[in-house]
Amino acid sequence: MGIDYYNELLTETEKKNSPKQLFFAGNEDLLYHKRRVSVVGSRNASKEGLLRAKMVSKALIEHDIIVVSGLAAGIDTMAHTTAIKNNGQTIAVLGTPLTIAYPKENAGLLETIKKEHLAISQFPEGYPSLPKNFPIRNRTMALISDATIIIEASEKSGTRHQGWEALRLGREVYILENVIKDKNITWAKEMMNYGAEILTRENIDLVLRNIPYLTSKLEDAF
Repeated sequence: MGIDYYNELLTETEKKNSPKQLFFAGNEDLLYHKRRVSVVGSRNASKEGLLRAKMVSKALIEHDIIVVSGLAAGIDTMAHTTAIKNNGQTIAVLGTPLTIAYPKENAGLLETIKKEHLAISQFPEGYPSLPKNFPIRNRTMALISDATIIIEASEKSGTRHQGWEALRLGREVYILENVIKDKNITWAKEMMNYGAEILTRENIDLVLRNIPYLTSKLEDAF
Protein backbone atom coordinates (compact mmCIF):
# COMPACT_ATOMS: atom_id res chain seq x y z
CA MET A 1 0.00 0.00 0.00
CA GLY A 2 1.31 3.45 -0.80
CA ILE A 3 0.89 7.02 0.33
CA ASP A 4 -2.24 7.46 -1.87
CA TYR A 5 -4.07 4.71 -0.03
CA TYR A 6 -2.90 6.17 3.26
CA ASN A 7 -4.35 9.56 2.32
CA GLU A 8 -7.71 7.96 1.56
CA LEU A 9 -7.97 6.94 5.23
CA LEU A 10 -7.39 10.44 6.56
CA THR A 11 -9.86 13.11 7.58
CA GLU A 12 -9.81 16.35 5.61
CA THR A 13 -7.72 18.00 8.33
CA GLU A 14 -5.25 15.13 8.31
CA LYS A 15 -5.00 15.20 4.51
CA LYS A 16 -4.08 18.86 4.67
CA ASN A 17 -1.28 18.06 7.09
CA SER A 18 -0.09 14.76 5.67
CA PRO A 19 3.21 14.28 3.81
CA LYS A 20 3.17 13.53 0.09
CA GLN A 21 5.71 10.74 0.54
CA LEU A 22 7.31 8.80 3.37
CA PHE A 23 10.49 6.74 3.54
CA PHE A 24 11.04 4.00 6.11
CA ALA A 25 13.95 2.11 7.62
CA GLY A 26 13.30 -0.57 10.18
CA ASN A 27 10.25 -2.33 11.55
CA GLU A 28 7.22 -0.84 9.79
CA ASP A 29 4.92 -2.90 12.01
CA LEU A 30 5.45 -0.20 14.63
CA LEU A 31 3.12 1.97 12.54
CA TYR A 32 0.41 -0.67 12.46
CA HIS A 33 0.03 -1.78 16.05
CA LYS A 34 -0.17 -0.23 19.51
CA ARG A 35 -0.61 3.33 20.61
CA ARG A 36 2.14 5.83 19.83
CA VAL A 37 3.00 8.93 21.86
CA SER A 38 5.44 11.69 20.94
CA VAL A 39 7.83 12.88 23.63
CA VAL A 40 9.24 16.27 22.65
CA GLY A 41 11.07 19.22 24.15
CA SER A 42 14.10 21.44 24.15
CA ARG A 43 17.38 20.57 22.43
CA ASN A 44 19.17 22.47 25.19
CA ALA A 45 17.45 20.52 27.91
CA SER A 46 18.05 21.13 31.58
CA LYS A 47 19.13 18.33 33.90
CA GLU A 48 15.63 18.32 35.36
CA GLY A 49 14.10 18.19 31.89
CA LEU A 50 16.17 15.17 30.94
CA LEU A 51 15.14 13.37 34.13
CA ARG A 52 11.48 14.15 33.38
CA ALA A 53 11.87 12.88 29.81
CA LYS A 54 13.37 9.67 31.16
CA MET A 55 10.56 9.23 33.67
CA VAL A 56 7.82 9.85 31.10
CA SER A 57 9.41 7.57 28.50
CA LYS A 58 9.75 4.74 31.04
CA ALA A 59 6.10 5.20 31.99
CA LEU A 60 5.08 4.95 28.33
CA ILE A 61 7.02 1.69 27.95
CA GLU A 62 5.36 0.31 31.08
CA HIS A 63 1.97 1.03 29.45
CA ASP A 64 3.03 -0.74 26.23
CA ILE A 65 3.07 2.53 24.27
CA ILE A 66 5.59 3.21 21.50
CA VAL A 67 7.81 6.25 22.15
CA VAL A 68 7.96 8.63 19.18
CA SER A 69 10.45 11.49 18.94
CA GLY A 70 12.55 13.48 16.48
CA LEU A 71 16.18 12.33 17.10
CA ALA A 72 17.20 15.87 18.09
CA ALA A 73 19.62 16.56 20.92
CA GLY A 74 18.28 16.87 24.45
CA ILE A 75 14.77 15.62 25.20
CA ASP A 76 14.40 13.64 21.95
CA THR A 77 17.63 11.74 22.51
CA MET A 78 16.66 10.90 26.07
CA ALA A 79 13.24 9.65 24.92
CA HIS A 80 14.71 7.32 22.30
CA THR A 81 17.53 5.97 24.45
CA THR A 82 15.25 5.39 27.44
CA ALA A 83 12.86 3.36 25.29
CA ILE A 84 15.72 1.27 23.91
CA LYS A 85 17.37 0.68 27.30
CA ASN A 86 14.07 -0.39 28.85
CA ASN A 87 13.22 -2.92 26.14
CA GLY A 88 10.57 -0.68 24.64
CA GLN A 89 9.98 0.39 21.07
CA THR A 90 10.69 3.75 19.50
CA ILE A 91 10.08 5.62 16.25
CA ALA A 92 12.33 8.46 15.07
CA VAL A 93 10.71 10.99 12.73
CA LEU A 94 13.53 12.82 10.99
CA GLY A 95 13.91 16.32 9.63
CA THR A 96 16.61 14.97 7.33
CA PRO A 97 16.83 12.07 4.85
CA LEU A 98 17.18 8.64 6.43
CA THR A 99 20.88 8.61 5.58
CA ILE A 100 21.67 11.69 7.69
CA ALA A 101 21.62 11.98 11.48
CA TYR A 102 20.99 15.38 13.01
CA PRO A 103 22.84 16.03 15.18
CA LYS A 104 25.81 14.03 13.89
CA GLU A 105 26.42 12.73 17.39
CA ASN A 106 23.23 10.68 17.04
CA ALA A 107 24.49 8.70 14.03
CA GLY A 108 24.92 5.56 16.13
CA LEU A 109 21.51 6.01 17.72
CA LEU A 110 19.92 6.40 14.29
CA GLU A 111 21.54 3.20 13.05
CA THR A 112 20.24 1.31 16.08
CA ILE A 113 16.74 2.65 15.50
CA LYS A 114 16.85 1.75 11.80
CA LYS A 115 17.96 -1.79 12.58
CA GLU A 116 15.82 -2.57 15.62
CA HIS A 117 12.99 -0.01 15.68
CA LEU A 118 11.74 2.42 13.00
CA ALA A 119 12.97 5.63 11.39
CA ILE A 120 10.69 7.73 9.16
CA SER A 121 11.46 10.64 6.86
CA GLN A 122 9.51 12.55 4.24
CA PHE A 123 12.74 13.88 2.75
CA PRO A 124 14.39 11.83 -0.04
CA GLU A 125 18.10 11.06 -0.11
CA GLY A 126 20.03 14.14 -1.23
CA TYR A 127 17.39 16.56 0.03
CA PRO A 128 19.08 19.58 1.68
CA SER A 129 18.93 19.91 5.45
CA LEU A 130 17.03 23.15 5.99
CA PRO A 131 15.64 24.75 9.18
CA LYS A 132 12.11 24.61 7.73
CA ASN A 133 12.32 20.80 7.55
CA PHE A 134 11.92 20.45 11.30
CA PRO A 135 8.50 22.12 11.76
CA ILE A 136 7.37 20.04 8.76
CA ARG A 137 8.75 16.96 10.52
CA ASN A 138 6.80 17.89 13.65
CA ARG A 139 3.57 17.86 11.65
CA THR A 140 4.26 14.31 10.52
CA MET A 141 5.23 13.25 14.03
CA ALA A 142 1.94 14.61 15.36
CA LEU A 143 0.05 12.84 12.58
CA ILE A 144 1.35 9.35 13.39
CA SER A 145 1.00 9.81 17.17
CA ASP A 146 -2.06 9.38 19.33
CA ALA A 147 -0.80 12.06 21.70
CA THR A 148 2.08 14.46 22.25
CA ILE A 149 3.76 15.08 25.59
CA ILE A 150 5.75 18.31 25.92
CA ILE A 151 8.50 17.88 28.50
CA GLU A 152 10.33 21.21 28.46
CA ALA A 153 10.40 24.15 26.04
CA SER A 154 11.17 27.86 26.01
CA GLU A 155 8.90 30.65 24.81
CA LYS A 156 10.29 30.44 21.27
CA SER A 157 11.00 26.72 21.14
CA GLY A 158 10.20 24.80 17.96
CA THR A 159 8.43 22.32 20.21
CA ARG A 160 5.44 24.66 20.02
CA HIS A 161 4.88 23.55 16.42
CA GLN A 162 4.39 19.96 17.51
CA GLY A 163 1.78 20.93 20.10
CA TRP A 164 -0.24 23.09 17.73
CA GLU A 165 -0.12 20.54 14.92
CA ALA A 166 -1.33 17.82 17.28
CA LEU A 167 -4.23 19.98 18.46
CA ARG A 168 -5.20 20.81 14.86
CA LEU A 169 -5.32 17.09 14.11
CA GLY A 170 -7.52 16.37 17.10
CA ARG A 171 -4.77 14.55 18.97
CA GLU A 172 -4.23 14.65 22.71
CA VAL A 173 -1.62 17.13 23.98
CA TYR A 174 -0.15 16.98 27.47
CA ILE A 175 2.19 19.60 28.90
CA LEU A 176 4.27 18.93 31.99
CA GLU A 177 3.34 20.96 35.03
CA ASN A 178 6.72 22.71 35.19
CA VAL A 179 6.13 24.25 31.75
CA ILE A 180 2.68 25.50 32.70
CA LYS A 181 4.03 27.13 35.85
CA ASP A 182 6.87 28.93 34.03
CA LYS A 183 5.87 32.63 34.03
CA ASN A 184 8.10 33.28 31.01
CA ILE A 185 6.04 30.95 28.81
CA THR A 186 2.72 32.10 27.35
CA TRP A 187 2.06 29.49 24.62
CA ALA A 188 1.47 26.65 27.08
CA LYS A 189 -1.51 28.37 28.70
CA GLU A 190 -2.84 29.28 25.27
CA MET A 191 -2.64 25.64 24.20
CA MET A 192 -4.62 24.70 27.27
CA ASN A 193 -7.38 27.01 26.08
CA TYR A 194 -7.53 24.84 22.95
CA GLY A 195 -7.64 21.53 24.78
CA ALA A 196 -4.13 20.69 25.99
CA GLU A 197 -3.95 19.21 29.49
CA ILE A 198 -1.46 19.24 32.37
CA LEU A 199 0.58 16.11 33.02
CA THR A 200 1.78 15.57 36.59
CA ARG A 201 3.33 12.79 38.67
CA GLU A 202 -0.06 12.28 40.25
CA ASN A 203 -2.08 11.83 37.05
CA ILE A 204 0.41 10.26 34.62
CA ASP A 205 -0.69 6.67 35.22
CA LEU A 206 -4.36 7.52 34.66
CA VAL A 207 -3.56 9.62 31.59
CA LEU A 208 -1.46 6.95 29.92
CA ARG A 209 -4.00 4.24 30.60
CA ASN A 210 -6.70 6.32 28.92
CA ILE A 211 -4.94 7.80 25.88
CA PRO A 212 -7.24 6.83 22.98
CA TYR A 213 -5.97 4.89 19.98
CA LEU A 214 -6.79 7.70 17.55
CA THR A 215 -4.42 6.45 14.83
CA SER A 216 -5.90 2.96 14.64
CA LYS A 217 -7.25 3.70 11.15
CA LEU A 218 -3.68 4.08 9.92
CA GLU A 219 -2.95 0.40 10.55
CA ASP A 220 -3.48 -0.63 6.94
CA ALA A 221 -2.16 2.58 5.44
CA PHE A 222 1.07 1.20 4.02
